[in-house]
Amino acid sequence: MDTTRRKIIQTLAAAGAVASVTNVPAVAHAASTTATIDPVPEPIVGNLGATDPGPRNVVLDEMNLDSMAPPTTDAGIMPNLKFSFSNAHNRLANGGWARQVTITELPVSTDVAGVTMRLKEGAIRELHWHVEAEWAFMLNGRAQVTCLDPQGRNFVDTVGVGDLWYFPAGFPHSIQGLQGGCEFLLVFDDGHFSAGSTFMLSDWFAHTPKSVLAKNFGVPESNFANLAPPSSRWIYPGQVPTSSTPVSDPYGQSPQSFTYHMMAQPPTSGKAHGRVRVVDSSKFNVSKTIAAALVEVEPGGLREMHWHPNADEWQYYIEGNGRMTVFAGAGTAATFDYQAGDVGYVAANMGHYVENTGKTTLRFLEIFKTDRYADFSLNQWMAVTPPALVQGDLNLPQQVMDALQKKKPIIV
Repeated sequence: MDTTRRKIIQTLAAAGAVASVTNVPAVAHAASTTATIDPVPEPIVGNLGATDPGPRNVVLDEMNLDSMAPPTTDAGIMPNLKFSFSNAHNRLANGGWARQVTITELPVSTDVAGVTMRLKEGAIRELHWHVEAEWAFMLNGRAQVTCLDPQGRNFVDTVGVGDLWYFPAGFPHSIQGLQGGCEFLLVFDDGHFSAGSTFMLSDWFAHTPKSVLAKNFGVPESNFANLAPPSSRWIYPGQVPTSSTPVSDPYGQSPQSFTYHMMAQPPTSGKAHGRVRVVDSSKFNVSKTIAAALVEVEPGGLREMHWHPNADEWQYYIEGNGRMTVFAGAGTAATFDYQAGDVGYVAANMGHYVENTGKTTLRFLEIFKTDRYADFSLNQWMAVTPPALVQGDLNLPQQVMDALQKKKPIIV
């Protein structure tokens, strides 16, 4: 929609004056220029539906065209399979911010929760641990992460865009932004996760008698007179570390890497239509509860029709525009539109595809609560099934049968 027209609509709506957005003039007279106006989307498909004179949020309608005017192949009632981080409540701190999408925001997401977090240059996500395992994908910038294993061996590494980390449940760790700061996606293997239930170092000290702290560390109690209050920590300013060398450890450094450089892994090619990188415990062996795929679909391309037999799929859209139809069986299907910052969800075994509906590359993550990635390709299944069975089910012409591929196309 034309920017000037959108502003007019929003201004009138704020004043309670919009009876029908279709009445907004196509010419922005105040600017004395003729604007090219896209038609306001309406909930009409063929002879079905009718105009919506309002009140309505046209901007949201434009972002969810397939919910407002679903394709006629959609049927039945489906839970909501979309939630945007832009609609999540943001928690601000001196050193950055974080917002989360859990089962509270997206009730269908019982297995996985996500957090996007921003750290300023030098800012520290304080020492902490979780009941849940933590998997992460670096969206921009660079960070330094630390971790300790149960054998007392420490770990330090620097991560950049496209890199992953994984901290098993209960493993203490920290994150610090480097030059320019950073932003990353955190994924937890429980949809009920909440940042409020994290075990933080400053919080533990604040709720332990100083006499016990003195006895535990073998120093006078006066050393704990000026402890930082937990409210000032969580994410707080700091200085960029000058070294990535681990602290000297009598047990040595952890032989297990808690980070993985995903972009160094060659992608599975989708010819000219896109790329897929799959990372699970077979490659990143510490990651026992999270498997993932980074999918890139070029304009006009399609992440083929498929399903996952071993886990629900939690999606995070990094850039571009996509459309997904989910087939739930029993004559039920629903279509949703996704943009950068959105979360999508597909229950295990439900058939689906993701189509690039934009003019730029569509990039998104597929996340699964499992140690191994698995999917079934509809195309491949049909290609290696006796043709008479496929044609008997679907009454397909030979041209379709000849086009079937015995190797997974992945992106078409």
